[in-house]
Parts: sequence; structure tokens; C-alpha cells
Amino acid sequence: MLTVKLYKKRHRVLSEFEEFAEALLDQISVEINEENEIAALASRIAEDPEFKVKFDSPQQIAEQVLPNLKQKITEFTGMEVLPGIKIEYHGLEALKTLKAKKVYATPESEGFVVRLFSALARQDRDAIAILAKEETVRFLVYSTYAKSYISKISTTYGDYAESTIFLNNFILSSYPQIILYKQGKPYEPRQQNVRSGYIGAIKMTILEELIHSIQKNLHDQNKKAVTEVNTINEELAKTIQGLDDSTVARLSEYLQLPSVPDEFPVARRANLFFMLNPDNFVVSVLGPDVMTFTKVEIDPGISKLVPNLLDIYQRWLGPIQRHHAVFSTMEGMAGFCVQNILKGDADFGQYLATYMGSDISSYQVRKHMGKDFVQAVFDRMGRAGFQFMIQNPPTTRQLKEPQLYLKDLK
Repeated sequence: MLTVKLYKKRHRVLSEFEEFAEALLDQISVEINEENEIAALASRIAEDPEFKVKFDSPQQIAEQVLPNLKQKITEFTGMEVLPGIKIEYHGLEALKTLKAKKVYATPESEGFVVRLFSALARQDRDAIAILAKEETVRFLVYSTYAKSYISKISTTYGDYAESTIFLNNFILSSYPQIILYKQGKPYEPRQQNVRSGYIGAIKMTILEELIHSIQKNLHDQNKKAVTEVNTINEELAKTIQGLDDSTVARLSEYLQLPSVPDEFPVARRANLFFMLNPDNFVVSVLGPDVMTFTKVEIDPGISKLVPNLLDIYQRWLGPIQRHHAVFSTMEGMAGFCVQNILKGDADFGQYLATYMGSDISSYQVRKHMGKDFVQAVFDRMGRAGFQFMIQNPPTTRQLKEPQLYLKDLK
């Protein structure tokens, strides 16, 4: 959770909006440092005259493995990958900006989210501060996505959007050299295993994103649900921003929030929003089982100060549950297909061994609610189950208890 704490820097007090920018960038500072370390290490390897091993580019490998992966998907799922699928290769800034499209903002806020993610990708504090000042409500809502969307770029190999697979060229073009370099000299005896694992990583990534490309109805349902959640969160942010100073002070004290001086009214309301955002507050109070609840209850003391808060939370419950069920199904289906299609693939096995320190047995037993659901449907329906799940996504309760989803099937 992003919490605003005013402090001195360079012998002056930062403005509220400069503080927002500092806090947001600080939230992803660990990942930014990791990215810088990867870039520095890749540069050092490239300049090391003793490291002479060369690897094919991600594009060269992707072009080699793509046709076979498409065929394997059709054989396993009974569904064909659309012929117009493209693959593009991007660096960090482009990928971070791309993530703005995956936020599924309200139509009126889409442009703002693109500008915010672009500023974050550039680490442009001034631009972030200006956005926070000019469109505070939108900033409060969409800055909450930064940690979960942008900070994972350095551990994400690929993504899918709008009939295009985006491969993380920053990571994939550096990964095999770094793995081999860290194993130490002599490099040549181990290069084949590292090369094979590198190919396996790209196979896995493309296969995952190809599976996402055939999930159109699930994508549509997920986008609709997340947009509804964002609409409700914008409403909450406007509600918090509209509270009078006395209510803000009493509510902040009741919630035991960090003290913020009266001269920073926006920051005080920002802290309230970040605390009361249902993704944080409702889940923290009620726990993960809230995804199967039909009713939300909150502290009467809070309801007294913000009378419409309970109604906002109750309306949030439906779309967040639909998002949870659909997104879990999408991810579970991709993981299930990867573990079955690539279970005998030597390159994927080498990726697990050399890059992950694991093996196919460990990969297969990883717990994932979505994957367990897909397994249950597949066991009952075979490959026909994939199309059925895509067209008929489960509820959160069915996701948790697949027998409820399957009980009416003949």
C-alpha cells in the first residue's frame, strides 16, 4: 500500500505531489535496482574478452519454435491459434508503458494511465507529480497498479495484448549469458545446457501467450469486470476527496493512520483512500474467502463517517469476484497446457533444471487454484473442456469447488 509521509529532502519540504511521486517510485525501487544490476552485468559480460559464447537472439529462436507450438496447441486443446498472431520484442520502457493497456481503466481515464505508466517507465518524478496534481482522483486509483504491474517486468518473459505476443527482449537477450557467466569458467563445456534452457524459456513463454490468445471470451469478461472495479474505485476516490476536514481528521484517527499536517489536505485524503481501497481494506479485514462471499460488512464506526462506503464495497464485490474467477481460469489454463504440452520437451526440462533449479515433477505439483480447476474439467471433458471453459467461465465458488461446475454436465 502506498502511504504518504511528508519529509525533508535537500533542506526543503517536498510538496504533496512531489511526495506522491517519490513514494510511488520508492515502491518499485527494489525492482528498478535489479534492472540496473542486470543491465550492468550484461554490459560487463559483453566487454569480457574471455567470454566468447554467442547465443541466438530471442527473435531467431521464436521464429524457429512458433510453428511447432501452434500445432501442439491444436493437438492438445482442439483449438487453433488465430493466423494473425504477431510477436514483437521490446525493452523495459516499452513493456512498462504497454502495461497501461492491461489496467483496463475506465474509457475516460485510459489516456491518463498511459501517461502515468510512461512517466513511471522513465522514472520521471516531475511528470508523475504533475499528473498527481492535475488529476488527483485518477492518480490515487491507478497508482495502486504500479507495484503489481510494472515492478514485475524484470521477472516476466512475455505478455499478450491485441493479437500480439510481446517478448521481454531486455531479459531474454541477457539471460543465457548471465546464467553461463555466473556458473564460472570454463564456459564452453556448459554452454549447451544453458542454450537448451534458454530455448526452453522462450518455448514456455510463447506457449503461455499463445494459450492466452485463444481465450477471447475470457479476456473480454476479465476486461469488463476490471473496468467495473476501476469505476467503483474512482467513485471511492471522489468520495474520499469530497470529505470535509473534520471527517477526514476523525476517520484518520479512528483508522490509526500516520499523522499528516493539516496543510497537506490532499495527502491526508490520499492516505485514507489507500487504506479504504477495497482491494486492500476489504480483503485485509475479511481475508481471501471474501471472493466467495455475497455480502460485505464493515465497522459501524467507519460507516458512520462515510455512509456510502458499505454500498461501494457491496457493488465492488460482484466484479472483483468475476475478475478473480476469470483471471484464475486464464492463468490456470496456460499453466496446465504448458506442463502437459512441454512435459517431455528436453529444452523445457533443461530450463527448469539450469535456470530454475527445479524439474518437471516439481513444476507439475505447484498449487494453483486455476490450474486445479482446469485439471478437474479436463479430466471430465477432455480437450472439449477448453472451449467450454472459455465460453462458460466459472464463478469463484465453482473455481474453488470444481464439482459444482461439473455437476450439471451430462
